[in-house]
Amino acid sequence: MTTSSLSTAHGTLQKPLLGVNIDHVATLRQARGVNYPSPLAAALLCEKAGADGITIHLREDRRHIQDADVYEIAEQLTTRMNLEIAATEEMLKIASEVKPYWVCLVPEKRAELTTEGGLDVAGQLAWLTDYIGKLQAAGIKVSLFIDPDDKQVAAAIECGTDAIELHTGAYAEAGLAGDTGAQQNELARIKAAVATAQRLNNQLLVNAGHGLTRDNVHAIAQIEGIYELNIGHALIADAVFAGLEQAVVMMKDAMYKES
Repeated sequence: MTTSSLSTAHGTLQKPLLGVNIDHVATLRQARGVNYPSPLAAALLCEKAGADGITIHLREDRRHIQDADVYEIAEQLTTRMNLEIAATEEMLKIASEVKPYWVCLVPEKRAELTTEGGLDVAGQLAWLTDYIGKLQAAGIKVSLFIDPDDKQVAAAIECGTDAIELHTGAYAEAGLAGDTGAQQNELARIKAAVATAQRLNNQLLVNAGHGLTRDNVHAIAQIEGIYELNIGHALIADAVFAGLEQAVVMMKDAMYKES
């Protein structure tokens, strides 16, 4: 696994990694029902440009990534796949066959435009503990996508997950609305959740993502203890104007710039 140095994870100084979500390359393909642009080609370009991993979300409704994409991309990645799925029996079967490096369990509703919030781990502790155990038995590391909330962090640790991914959507939305106070409050919540995770289990990896852009990513990337940031929509939007490889470079520059 790729590592670099600055922020802390497991007490070791390192910069947060960048996982690139390529779902919206598939969204563009599905809009016309053709076979281009290729999510696999996008994944390989992102790796070439310095992405530390590739994230894809196989949704129940298959609105963007398709089953064939998952298998094809898994075979050819040189970094690692982070496969986002809902905790269903169908997805467990697919994940167990594909064996991605990571599975990230996310909540999913058919009507949503994108994932609207974190998983309620505390409310389905027994089910998720069993589900995580099955994935881990298949040799897959598991992450839970949760809100930056101490109750959910504690529940995630109780489930035996390998990592959590903190939902940064409220932080991003506050920034887009120009509400600096709310954005700073959300940033403080994220920092507090990272600190809670480190206090309760210093072996737990802490990732973050959702709504991150070149304008707001730096403050998140500077949080001590963040291991990886997963970024998709804004990066693919940058790629429309700058090209995909340059968009990856630009995002890493925004993450690591001097304060």
